[in-house]
Amino acid sequence: MRVVVTGGGTGGHIYPALAFVRYLKEIQPDTQVLYIGSKRGLEGKIVPQANIPFEAIEIQGFKRSLSLENLKTVKLFLQSIRKAKRLLRDFQPDVVIGTGGYVSGSVVYAAAKMNIPTLVHEQNSVPGVTNKFLSRYANVVATSFHGVEKYFPKAKVVYTGNPRAQEVAEIEQSDILSNYGLKLHTPTAVVFGGSQGALKINQAMLEALPLFKEKDYQVLYASGVRYFEKYEKEFIKAQKEMENVRVFPYINEMPEVLASATLLVGRSGATSLAEMTALGLPAILIPSPYVTNDHQTKNAQTLVEVGAAELVADVDLTGELLVKKMDEILLNRKHLSEMSAASLKEGVPDASVRLLHLVEEITRGK
Repeated sequence: MRVVVTGGGTGGHIYPALAFVRYLKEIQPDTQVLYIGSKRGLEGKIVPQANIPFEAIEIQGFKRSLSLENLKTVKLFLQSIRKAKRLLRDFQPDVVIGTGGYVSGSVVYAAAKMNIPTLVHEQNSVPGVTNKFLSRYANVVATSFHGVEKYFPKAKVVYTGNPRAQEVAEIEQSDILSNYGLKLHTPTAVVFGGSQGALKINQAMLEALPLFKEKDYQVLYASGVRYFEKYEKEFIKAQKEMENVRVFPYINEMPEVLASATLLVGRSGATSLAEMTALGLPAILIPSPYVTNDHQTKNAQTLVEVGAAELVADVDLTGELLVKKMDEILLNRKHLSEMSAASLKEGVPDASVRLLHLVEEITRGK
């Protein structure tokens, strides 16, 4: 099979795509894959590091206000479609899979116009503009949340879950927490605000640090590089005074760490929630207020409604409130167990299997 994957701009579009590619190569080792991304997106760094052939096209998003830049956007979109068609003609894929971001708009649209089977994967509970547009042309739309089908042509929608979930579900508990100076077999909260960190979460954690002293649980915090540098003295001081708190700029082995954790505290991006539910982790979710259509709040609410998570609005977050919520979950075994079960029930450990079945269905008649 020859597969083109496209999507980018943020890790939420890239990591599910890579997870599916890895599964596909494992099941069908002779599969040929080409990833088409944008010149400016994170995919330009992440995909080549995964040893996947990569081609870039230039594209940008529309400004929300009237701007001459939007004329450039239209010009780039038309040019990107022409380049996408050239790449597709050269590679001759059996299927094109788009995971979101402006770049997938050009590539999936071009493929549809060339009568190449196409699949769009939507990770969030509220779809982005690109996937809404592409749903009119794609053969099928795969979703990661129930309820999102109302935004797409009903006959095209199939619920698959997020491929990242299957990849993480296969990770077993280990002694990895000892690598971070923490004890094994002790309830552990992992706190992070995304790869760059989050100001409000850092401010709350600075207030919370003294309150963790003598708690019957431990805390591993990834602050983000820029915030670690800014608050390094405070973080070092807290770690000297407390054995149950460890702070790092970034956690490279996050899936492995989460597999050995007890509670997740952080933003509610689609990839994080896929990982969380695959592992049956309860969570305290603090949606980012800076994302399109407030989709992180809607992502979080789907898990709050089933009892798998607690939601704290970014504007309401304080150190005292954060510790109170952590105590309520980590110090109450019954509540913790119930939330864990609810989280695991929402997980989709066979998401890549489902996605591959869809790919095989739409390419069968090619």
